Amino acid sequence: VHLQTGQCGNQIGAAFWQTISGEHGLDSNGVYSGTSELQLERMNVYFNEASGNKYVPRAVLVDLEPGTMDAVRAGPFGQLFRPDNFVF
Repeated sequence: VHLQTGQCGNQIGAAFWQTISGEHGLDSNGVYSGTSELQLERMNVYFNEASGNKYVPRAVLVDLEPGTMDAVRAGPFGQLFRPDNFVF
């Protein structure tokens, strides 16, 4: 499980999930759109498969103020996370 805390941790974490999603062929909604079977290997290290063939990060995002969390949710990969993974 990936734990992101505070403003810096969540900003770095958001960039991490954007990069790792691209490496595994996932679009911004967590749906596989890759071109290689290699992209699906070890997917369960970082993601859980949800209904509808969607992958969601194995992550908990923590912050004391909602501003950073709102920025992550509004970002390009904000729909990738489950709403209950945000703790503030």
